[in-house]
Amino acid sequence: MKEAGAQKSTGARLRRIARALVFAALAVALATCWADPARLRQAFTEQVDRRLEPPPEEAQRYGHLARDELQRAGIAEEPSQYALLVDRSASVQAIFVFWLPAGAAPVLVGASPVSTGRPGGFEYFETPLGVFEHSVANHDFRAEGSRNEFGIRGYGEKGMRVFDFGWQQARRLWGRGGTSTMRLQMHATDPDRLEPRLGSVQSKGCIRIPASLNRFLDRLGVLDADYLRAKAEGSAPWVLPPDQAPVEGAGRYLIVVDSGRSERPAWSPPPKPGTPPAGADSAP
Repeated sequence: MKEAGAQKSTGARLRRIARALVFAALAVALATCWADPARLRQAFTEQVDRRLEPPPEEAQRYGHLARDELQRAGIAEEPSQYALLVDRSASVQAIFVFWLPAGAAPVLVGASPVSTGRPGGFEYFETPLGVFEHSVANHDFRAEGSRNEFGIRGYGEKGMRVFDFGWQQARRLWGRGGTSTMRLQMHATDPDRLEPRLGSVQSKGCIRIPASLNRFLDRLGVLDADYLRAKAEGSAPWVLPPDQAPVEGAGRYLIVVDSGRSERPAWSPPPKPGTPPAGADSAP
């Protein structure tokens, strides 16, 4: 009986080891896959349903802008990593996912339309410019998917991740103007009533992005360097998805610029004209 029990125990231990080896091999395969920005670009094309196609010269221009802003912020010596850049210009309203390899030219992974802050009523802010770190010091959370009195899901469908960049100084777009603090977030928006308006200034200061881009960034941990560090140290932030397959070279920086363009580029068309739905002003 003891011998049979020992054999069962040995068999179970071997099965656990075999499973661990399989999982380790899978993790290596995923890391190898996502280490290549060209493969991430392919994933972006397959998974993100609202995309922009800036020509190579525009991609290069925005890539250099990203590098310049990081250098101005004193973080030009960071290792190769992914970063996000938003052009808040009313004539552009776009977000770019870049791979910034050390010592080489930036590589555009993909681009999508966004909505940033517009003049409006009380507590409307101009989306602030600068480099903002995505850190566990300002914990992300997930949308509840609940509707307000106008039927608007301000953060999008239930489970959408809300990327939090903390309290920031921003210009007030109401009353006498001036500056005060706002909570800078990047998030999905109501998929039926507000997402079709991406590509135009619509928000109260936050950055609205397509739901499919939200899932892409979340699932692949593109901006999760600090969260992954915390996880490796044993704190495992609850907001990380259990099936996350993070990219190698995950970054931590959101960069907001204003190109000041007076004309709309052909690669970033405006949304279809129409009256904003009732309650649009109540969404962040």
